[in-house]
Amino acid sequence: MGRRARLGLVLCLAALWAGGLVAADEEGNQDESLESKTLSAEDQVKDHSTGTRVVAGQIFLESGKSDSQSEDEENFHSQEEEKESSLEELNSLEMSNLLNKDLEEAEIQNPVLTAIGGTADGEPCHFPFLFMEKEYAECTADGREDGRLWCATTYDYKKDQKWGFCETEEQSNKRRQMQEAEDVYQTGMKILNESSKKAQKKEAYQYLLKAADMNHTKAMEKVSYALLFGDYLKQNIQSSKELFEKLTEEGSPKGQMALGFLYASGLGVNSSQAKALVYYTFGALGGNLIAHMILGYRYWAGIGVLQSCESALTHYRLVANHVASDISLTGGTVVQRIRLADEVENPGMASGMLEEDLIQYYQFLAEKGDVQAQVGLGQLHLHGGRGVEQNHQRAFEYFNQAANAGNSHAMAFLGKMYSEGSDVVPQSNETALQYFKKAADMGNPVGQSGLGMAYLYGRGVPVNYELALKYFQKAAEQGWVDGQLQLGSMYYNGIGVKRDYKQALKYFNLASQGGHILAFYNLAQMHATGTGVMRSCHTAVELFKNVCERGRWSERLMTAYNSYKDGDSNSAVVQYLLLAEQGYEVAQSNAAFILDQKASIVGENETYPRALLHWNRAASQGYTVARIKLGDYHFYGFGTDVDYETAFIHYRLASEQQHSAQAMFNLGYMHEKGLGIKQDIHLAKRFYDMAAEASPDAQVPVFLALCKLGVIYSLQYVREINIREIFSHIDMDQLLGPEWDLYLMTIIALLLGTIIAYRQRQHQAIPRPAGLRPAVPQQEPPPEHQPPQ
Repeated sequence: MGRRARLGLVLCLAALWAGGLVAADEEGNQDESLESKTLSAEDQVKDHSTGTRVVAGQIFLESGKSDSQSEDEENFHSQEEEKESSLEELNSLEMSNLLNKDLEEAEIQNPVLTAIGGTADGEPCHFPFLFMEKEYAECTADGREDGRLWCATTYDYKKDQKWGFCETEEQSNKRRQMQEAEDVYQTGMKILNESSKKAQKKEAYQYLLKAADMNHTKAMEKVSYALLFGDYLKQNIQSSKELFEKLTEEGSPKGQMALGFLYASGLGVNSSQAKALVYYTFGALGGNLIAHMILGYRYWAGIGVLQSCESALTHYRLVANHVASDISLTGGTVVQRIRLADEVENPGMASGMLEEDLIQYYQFLAEKGDVQAQVGLGQLHLHGGRGVEQNHQRAFEYFNQAANAGNSHAMAFLGKMYSEGSDVVPQSNETALQYFKKAADMGNPVGQSGLGMAYLYGRGVPVNYELALKYFQKAAEQGWVDGQLQLGSMYYNGIGVKRDYKQALKYFNLASQGGHILAFYNLAQMHATGTGVMRSCHTAVELFKNVCERGRWSERLMTAYNSYKDGDSNSAVVQYLLLAEQGYEVAQSNAAFILDQKASIVGENETYPRALLHWNRAASQGYTVARIKLGDYHFYGFGTDVDYETAFIHYRLASEQQHSAQAMFNLGYMHEKGLGIKQDIHLAKRFYDMAAEASPDAQVPVFLALCKLGVIYSLQYVREINIREIFSHIDMDQLLGPEWDLYLMTIIALLLGTIIAYRQRQHQAIPRPAGLRPAVPQQEPPPEHQPPQ
């Protein structure tokens, strides 16, 4: 066992020394890891005369570098090498000798396979052997109904009848059980991948549950995450923790990362940042990309570790390489970031989601032949997002309808779909080229860019860098991001033009303004190595972080949002907490928002402290509402002691850095009351006025606050002055003359007479209600001729 452990350690060190354990987990999904995309023959990296390589606009800096590159790049790589201090102790010669020695020992120890039972018990198996006129180079179960593996100990089994089993009965049973578990797992995965209905997905997880009970590792990984998030299985943190612990014992990187998350967030276990860091590190060494991303964020923000920009850069760059390699020509899925706090504060504000009624309206227009609606729906289904699921079949149908109507944009996107290929649209360079040419002839920038790609990589046409440059320039002039990206890549690598890093930087910046992931990636590489710009680790990390947050795991943001909208806050908060660990600011603020509402999955006494933690992390990434929330928590004592001075600091930061009207109003109130700062009525008015200028919504509360402030100021002024002393210094004879008392009495008499006259007139003018008029008695008319008595 000692030698085996030593051999395993040496192999591990050798793998690290040769290039690092960076392989992603097999069959990674959106929750756990990201698979690198296998490129087609046309997409493979091509060597050019300049010695550099490009793939779909990516920059590969490992290839030959120009002489004009600064020495900062060499210094950067030397700094990275110094980090591996433990590996420096073993130089290349010692490593080779040690490895060769242990491999020789392993070969000596490796026993020859011997037959068990049968007619040749204890004799070595003979490979190959002949059975039923077929040669076998390994043990087989052919010819046996029980499926147990056997081998022949001589070449010709029929002639010698010498055989034995290759495994014990216990080993055979275990192998058959694992095979059965694999079959059950594959059945579940097939249903899961081929169905979009919730009922069928639940059925798929029943198969996965059965496979997990049979100790199938991949099934346990799937089930454990489903139990953690409540995906198609009832959420059960304790059961998921037990599965993660079991997976960790088996060395599963996904299990290690998830167990680290539980310790970091304190779900099902007592929170321990030290244990979380250990499990995250093991998960990263095993190649789990989410673990690398979490470590990158922790080193960047200094959470549980000493802040280190270079360490963060190492982790983020590794993940960004995988994300960038997975970006397709169509650009990948859209990341939808919705802030729950903003939705509550501003209900009328558009969240970017399309209502079902609005989607049906667009579908109605598309069916009636509205070309713009067809193109819009095609793009929505091609990329997904805004509440619409990615569906290449529907995207193809809408683009086809619009293209038949002569829309150049639809033609260009059909060219993209054919160029890349999918389950719906077979890959065809010739068909793609036809659509690109039609669109380009109509001046469409998407078609021009696609045609440029065809000439750059020789897809359906001979490679022609001059034509590629021409079409990319045309597309870039119209502001199309793909054209800008590819143009920047050609200038960077000197393909078809003279190498020019400043021009490359210009076009990459333009493409990044349009949100192209590969533009961010290329800019990050340039800043990380100081190519064409001053080297900046901080800028490189921020750019790489942006790229990493566009990975497939970002789809979990929408899953969490839908869970929250469906009323499942516990599932939503756990999903947001994992994304928050990865450094997503929107997830941090959303997790804090749900915790602020007393999520039941966390103890009542822990909600505010945990919410405070995530508000703090979101605020450090520049979210204004989170900064104001920090001030509120310290002002009212939520999750911490009441601290007016700290609250004042947070409000001031939000006011100065983000010009928040709410923060300015709060500062005005604190100056008015003298909370955390010396009372100052003048500064209070100043901040109230600033709040009214910053936001129209603040004008009404500011007006009321200023009215209150005016009353307070007047009372304070009256309280501070001595009225008797003022009147004693006033000389009325000098002001109004010697007979001022007569003038005053006359004025008072006139005022009194005016008031009396006004009241009398008002009394006379008061009408009596019609229903209350007194009845007038009827009088007999006087007799015309009354006889004398």
